[in-house]
Amino acid sequence: MGRSLMLDRREQVVAKVSVILPAAGQSRRFGDKHTKKQFALLDGRPVWIHAAERFINREDVIQTLLIIAADDREYFQQKFASSAALLGIEVVIGGKERCDSVQNALTRVKEEAELICVHDAVRPCVAEQWIDRVFEKAAQTGAAILAIPITGTLKRVSADRLVEETVSRTQLWEAQTPQVFRRELLLKAYARRGDFLATDDAQLVERMGHPVHVVEGSVINVKIATKEDLRLAEQALKIMPKPPIRGPLHPFAGEDLWR
Repeated sequence: MGRSLMLDRREQVVAKVSVILPAAGQSRRFGDKHTKKQFALLDGRPVWIHAAERFINREDVIQTLLIIAADDREYFQQKFASSAALLGIEVVIGGKERCDSVQNALTRVKEEAELICVHDAVRPCVAEQWIDRVFEKAAQTGAAILAIPITGTLKRVSADRLVEETVSRTQLWEAQTPQVFRRELLLKAYARRGDFLATDDAQLVERMGHPVHVVEGSVINVKIATKEDLRLAEQALKIMPKPPIRGPLHPFAGEDLWR
């Protein structure tokens, strides 16, 4: 009886989700002239593949959209297009800024999607239970994000790197992804953004006055910006359960596939 009730409650909050994976960044801090961070190898596979795998086999995910930069189109076509097709991932060409890229992807979201999830393609270490929680909260409230409380001491620093003041960390959280919203809410937020350059999608929803709920994430959900972050992600993957893979990544999959 208890298990039946638990399943019933879970069924009540399940919604159809379209997932958008922005991977159009320029990787200026990554320090590699030849490979962008989203395409760098992590445990033998590109970072973006790890992020995509966390979503493509979920029963509630009906669509996965990967955003790439226009200048990466040819490279992506040569290296990854067949794998994206096999995994059912749709590729979208991004814009000048991140919010422009997401706006491009929104035009491709399926009409039957009830929720839209935006997750950085360079966050490969997001666990299934965190996704479950943020999906559930968004289904209940309309808007939810993963975030972690700030634990370190914060300093405001001048341009010449002198401490100007110590900033209170009380009630300060660092936003992560996934960030998940009701379809109509996110579409409206982007329709009203104009030229505003949001640093994340929740900021656009906040500007409309809609409450955004926070679900606690984890420091393991690292966003790769530097080679050091990549090394941290390698260690994190060792302690995380691997998601199931739907079919082969490539008809000739092997160790040399991504090299």
